[in-house]
Amino acid sequence: MSTDTFLSKRNPEMTLRQKVWQINWGLVLLLCLIAGGGFAMLYSAANGSMSPWASRQMVRFGLGLAIMFIVALIDIRIWFRYAYFIYFGTLALLGAVEVMGTIGMGAQRWIDLGFIRLQPSEVMKVALVLALARYFHGVSSEDIGRPAYLLLPLALVLAPAALVLKQPDLGTAGMLLLAAAAVFFCAGVRWWKFALVLVAGVAAVPIAWQLLHDYQKARVLTFLNPENDPLGAGYHSLQAMIAFGSGAITGKGFLQGTQSHLNFLPEKQTDFIFTMLAEEFGLVGSLALLGLYFLLMAYGFAIAFRARNQFARLLAIGLATNLFLYVFINMAMVMGVFPVVGVPLPLVSYGGTVLLTMMTAMGLVMSCYIHRDIRISRRGTAEV
Repeated sequence: MSTDTFLSKRNPEMTLRQKVWQINWGLVLLLCLIAGGGFAMLYSAANGSMSPWASRQMVRFGLGLAIMFIVALIDIRIWFRYAYFIYFGTLALLGAVEVMGTIGMGAQRWIDLGFIRLQPSEVMKVALVLALARYFHGVSSEDIGRPAYLLLPLALVLAPAALVLKQPDLGTAGMLLLAAAAVFFCAGVRWWKFALVLVAGVAAVPIAWQLLHDYQKARVLTFLNPENDPLGAGYHSLQAMIAFGSGAITGKGFLQGTQSHLNFLPEKQTDFIFTMLAEEFGLVGSLALLGLYFLLMAYGFAIAFRARNQFARLLAIGLATNLFLYVFINMAMVMGVFPVVGVPLPLVSYGGTVLLTMMTAMGLVMSCYIHRDIRISRRGTAEV
């Protein structure tokens, strides 16, 4: 009996104990280290107090760890079978935001469930990758080259992107499109088709500009020239750059950041928390956090390469790309090299939906690792 045949027979019937032994504890350690840094910065943001942010974030992270382990231990074929149900359920929640959503900071993005304010657009970042991985798993490499087979996955991408744009949330809509593009590319879609889409997108820029809200236009113009309105639209960017510069190499020290503690730095517990870290711990602390994120992404891509089925491979790649987009856009935004779009820093920024969604995503990545030797047919059954 060959090794591959043995593995495909053995792993579909793995016991719970065997699955627990397969948990990648290096991945868990990285998550805890990043989240621990987040707790420290939230403690500092509250001027040396666990309330109101750090203590709540710790509770959410503990819940997130439990969710991650549960998701990781569920058979990968179950996620395969219910991928479309998860996607359309999340799409329905996005539609419900338009009817019963609550408004916060000028946008209608949340559904108040009492114990948590759910942001369906964050959940869609995972649900969309699940659905696309499910679709492309069942399509042969020859069919992927035919434009007709790309119409359904394009519809899966454009439907939630349109709903998110209506909220309005340009940053999240952009992340949905970019993560989907990564899955499309890794599934085998030719590069020239991306080139056509890019050309069409550039040609549509004048039209898109007219459709932007006034505050979105102001963000773009401020990005190009933040000094033009230093006390208005350019305030966030300028204060963030001042904080970055004042941190220098080693920073001012924990709890010693002047821009944040004197309340010059806006949204220091959410979107601009990396700026506060750079002010207090300098370039050294910033690079340390960036290194932890890099290792976490590397784990995701390495797990994708080890998977023996296309669904797990595309799922891990898509979710690792999501993590990269979170980190890249947030850091580029607060450093002034990207317009302010309101993308949080995963596991560090304060926020329930983002944290729990990220932990669920990491649970799916770990499920891809635990069940990496399972071969899945197009119907979702294990192959021998």
